[in-house]
Amino acid sequence: MSDQPIRVVMADDHVRMRTRIRDALEVGGCVVVGEGASAADAIALALEHRPDVALLDIHMPGNGITAAREIARSLPATAVVMLTASAEDADLFDSLRAGASGYLLKDTDPAVLVDELRSALDGEAAMSRRLVGRIMEEFRSPATPRFVRRSRASARLSAREWEVMELLGEGLTTDEVAKRLFVSPTTVRVHVSSVLRKLRVKDRASAFKLLRED
Repeated sequence: MSDQPIRVVMADDHVRMRTRIRDALEVGGCVVVGEGASAADAIALALEHRPDVALLDIHMPGNGITAAREIARSLPATAVVMLTASAEDADLFDSLRAGASGYLLKDTDPAVLVDELRSALDGEAAMSRRLVGRIMEEFRSPATPRFVRRSRASARLSAREWEVMELLGEGLTTDEVAKRLFVSPTTVRVHVSSVLRKLRVKDRASAFKLLRED
């Protein structure tokens, strides 16, 4: 992209963080055309302003990944870049599946933030080498098998727990699973905690592995 100012819509429910990021963007020559504090704000602002970049937090009301998916679908010319404190694999991969062009951590040097946005607009990866490495590891791994409904691990779960884990294993976020099943995100998390306890594992990835084994 040329050296023309990048028009940015940003959304983050932490006011101080939003102010810090806005200042860094403006120093770098960007123009912040809209600010919000939720996924709904981000979508509305993006549709109104049609920015070059939508810079989104993940863990804000309504979930930034949901906003990323809607903006990527409605505005294919807008680069969606996540700016988050989360380095969790689940958030990274869910964001990319939703259509994000970049994934930056909030400890990214503000001085290079604008360069990262330009990279996203130029079709390059806007993310740290460590995160790029995680993506490479994922693609080098064998294709993810489906859950085995008759596995020994699955026999310990209730029908609803199985349903929750299967949807999460397909890449849906906690909020998306909640909407699909017409329950609250808290209820989804309770089911996940119960599954981890029953399977005697510490995290979702370990549970997924067991549920994909015969």
